[in-house]
Amino acid sequence: MAITEPAPAPAAKNEGAQAPFAQDDFSARHIGPDEGETAAMLAAVGFKSLSELCDAAIAPALRAGSPLRLEPALSEADAAKRLSRLAEQNQVFRSFIGLGYSQCLTPAVIRRNVLENPGWYTAYTPYQAEIAQGRLEALLNFQTLVVELTGLPVANASLLDEATAAAEAMHVCHAASENKTDLFLVSDACHPQTIAVVKTRAQALGIAVEVGDASRFDFSKKPFGVLLQYPETDGRVSDPAEICARAHERGTLAVVAADPLSLVLLKSPGDLGADIAVGSLQRFGVPMGAGGPHAAYFATRDAFKRLTPGRVVGVSKDAAGKTAYRLALQTREQHIRREKATSNICTAQVLLAVISGFYAAYHGPKGLARIARGAHALAAAFAAGAEALGYSLRHAEFFDAVRVKVLPAQARKILAEAAARRLNLRVFQDGDLGVAFDEAKTPADVEELLAIFAAGKGVDAPKPGALAAATPRIPPQLARATPILPQAVFNLYHSETEMLRYIKRLESRDLSLTTSMIPLGSCTMKLNAASEMLPITLPGFSDIHPFAPPEQTRGYQELLNDLGAWLCAMTGFAAVSFQPNAGSQGEYAGLLAIRAYQKSRGQGARDVCLIPASAHGTNPASAAMAGLKVVTVATTPSGDIDLNDLKAKAVEHTRSLCALMVTYPSTHGVFEEGIKDACMAVHAAGGQVYLDGANMNAMVGLCRPAELGADVCHLNLHKTFCIPHGGGGPGMGPIAAAKHLAPHLPGNPAAAGAAANGAAALANGPVAAAPWGSAMILPIPWAYIAQMGADGLLRASQTAILNANYVAKKLEGSYPVLFRGRHGLIAHECILDLRRFKDTADVSVEDVAKRLMDYGFHAPTVSWPVPGTMMIEPTESESKAELDRFCEAMILIREEIRAVEEGRAGRTDNPLKNAPHTALAVTAESWTHPYSRGQAAFPAPWLKEHKFWPAVARIDNAYGDRNFVCACS
Repeated sequence: MAITEPAPAPAAKNEGAQAPFAQDDFSARHIGPDEGETAAMLAAVGFKSLSELCDAAIAPALRAGSPLRLEPALSEADAAKRLSRLAEQNQVFRSFIGLGYSQCLTPAVIRRNVLENPGWYTAYTPYQAEIAQGRLEALLNFQTLVVELTGLPVANASLLDEATAAAEAMHVCHAASENKTDLFLVSDACHPQTIAVVKTRAQALGIAVEVGDASRFDFSKKPFGVLLQYPETDGRVSDPAEICARAHERGTLAVVAADPLSLVLLKSPGDLGADIAVGSLQRFGVPMGAGGPHAAYFATRDAFKRLTPGRVVGVSKDAAGKTAYRLALQTREQHIRREKATSNICTAQVLLAVISGFYAAYHGPKGLARIARGAHALAAAFAAGAEALGYSLRHAEFFDAVRVKVLPAQARKILAEAAARRLNLRVFQDGDLGVAFDEAKTPADVEELLAIFAAGKGVDAPKPGALAAATPRIPPQLARATPILPQAVFNLYHSETEMLRYIKRLESRDLSLTTSMIPLGSCTMKLNAASEMLPITLPGFSDIHPFAPPEQTRGYQELLNDLGAWLCAMTGFAAVSFQPNAGSQGEYAGLLAIRAYQKSRGQGARDVCLIPASAHGTNPASAAMAGLKVVTVATTPSGDIDLNDLKAKAVEHTRSLCALMVTYPSTHGVFEEGIKDACMAVHAAGGQVYLDGANMNAMVGLCRPAELGADVCHLNLHKTFCIPHGGGGPGMGPIAAAKHLAPHLPGNPAAAGAAANGAAALANGPVAAAPWGSAMILPIPWAYIAQMGADGLLRASQTAILNANYVAKKLEGSYPVLFRGRHGLIAHECILDLRRFKDTADVSVEDVAKRLMDYGFHAPTVSWPVPGTMMIEPTESESKAELDRFCEAMILIREEIRAVEEGRAGRTDNPLKNAPHTALAVTAESWTHPYSRGQAAFPAPWLKEHKFWPAVARIDNAYGDRNFVCACS
């Protein structure tokens, strides 16, 4: 979706001003330091004002050419009213569209205590497993659910949506199949949005996709893989076993996209011969939300476990021998494999996977069977009624969706009557109508539908109450015979009391922003204000089908126009696409836009992407997914891009250069002054510049990517613009692009098939299943920007820079700060060098990370972009008091290292080597360490007032890799 920048609004106040916060100023509640704290911190780093600090840190040539222009900031109350009006402009019709999206009933105990609970939605990706045991257990439950339903032994901890999961499956098949062709077969019975996204991915990778009737596939061509839908997109339940068998005879791998609720009643894909199963768990308790966020699943055979995309939670043990959870198969993450990665590790929807796992645990196998049988019974009753009215069905066997043959005149009457009653049906390209049922529907809905279809024939509707139980329409040979979900977790928590306690028990094992600051460099763990979060569960936002007719989504369209215009004003670009539903997808979509633009100029052979050696691992992984060859650009000892090397490689690859991917401010936390020269060199060689907007939190109101010379950038709405990380997802990564790239932004997947309803033709191919990605969470950045206003956003950027420089100043006496920019300043994050402690005290950066848990803090980013370092980003939301506590913890840890260096503590038995210390360890009868229990557990005075206890001791990662387990026993 492209949005053009509107006429400028009134200019913001003078950016050098440091006016006091107004009493009803939201920014005063978002920004941590108050005026007095800000003044004290500025004095500590040697400046009199925020504007003076930023003038010193950022070269004048890099500054924005004009102030940020936005509407005046709204109060929380006024923003809530505006968002309520926008939600009310969306018309929530009862949806019978299907297409992989269903209305569902989120149990209140899960909605209130997970979806709306900052203890769950403000946590970070569980890389520090000892303080993420609750979330890891919840994800293991999700994986177990998927394993049970699909009949395959390995499942990951979620992907973005069903369509991208299918594209990932294609990629895995391409890597794993014995057939080394570039041909992938796709059934025309797959969801149209899935076919469209698979085609986009395939085109970038040079894969040929043939779409057709699966029963007629020609396997003599030896395709490397085949994709089937089960049940099919129009509801038909057909047996994929024969096609899977035919595929295997020719060395072809079989992927089955399956509705998980149907698998409660149907034979599993694994039992039918599938090598990979994919799908979406949306209908397990997650609102449709105009397309997301939802947790997709991916399951496969054991042979392909190391090719499994995304993250996998595994079972290991801690130092005391206790069972513990961690992210498994760590060595195949793209942060390490870079352009050789099979997928992008950031493609996950953790919070939504957690919800779906809890939903399954709450209902249990009997409850899920009741829900599945209920949906099927309604579909069967409707089918029988439709046949009684004289309609013919396209398929006699189905699960929850029925396709009805209708004449054009009948269709017009039916659709008009349905609209009058505020119901949405699916319209197929040949004129057939589809009706899909779910747990939110009732027999009364069936009666109303039959009345609507009776109107299509001009006959009387069946009498109310005349509906009788219909014969089941599931093929007997495909009925599931094996029981599901025997594990204890799915059979213990069926009362609300027990479920509530289980949720809270897991929540207590995770450190989130409700506990303390999470100072992760590059990840911007800032406040996710309650006023920003509340609107997402308004029915007008949460209950909309992603392929509802445009006239029913006016509120969303206005919200997107507002948000798009604001992002254009901040970036200097002309258009925005909201389709990418993760930052990694934004990278991918931005590169695809560049490739499409190059092709439109007759230069489609350009396939080289320059990427600095310091780049985040997602960059080379995304470039490889976009079909580009990565050429690494060196960095200087100061951490900057080596401009001489960049210019030389741009010249060397003049005929093939497609793009430069660059992060700004740099990965090393500096406003590099050579950025414009780098962009000019790439443009001179015929390339385009993709700017990774992960660090936009230091730029809003201060610099604009377009003015630096970039052509396109993605924006992490889950970083700079306050969508919470949710334990590793959801996220949103819209891309902002210059005018010449605007025509090449991702196309609308609705235009790919029967759900088009007048949608525009595809521009570039879609990268996600829904037109606006994870639309349900877009009210969050809307609320943030509207409530902050131009002055608040500018002050947030300035304060982020102040907080980072304050931390660097306080810690530089204990740890070297590796990289600095102008006047010895940094941008929004600093990198501390801990490498020498390995020699002086045998203390590693991991030891310091684990010891920080004893102080009640999550570790900063560890060993990236430089091994043996910590990258710290405090954000603008943390107060001076919290920054001081964190700095004190780091200084005290430095003194613990010094004790080892000076021989006052042992090199193998000290608080760092044994960290983290659990409550069980420090209260055990036996204590054999040379340091006290108090030093172990309460090394800082504030911990005696409030202590977060790690749930397990240090986890044995090697044991987990040697003994791979990814499901509950």
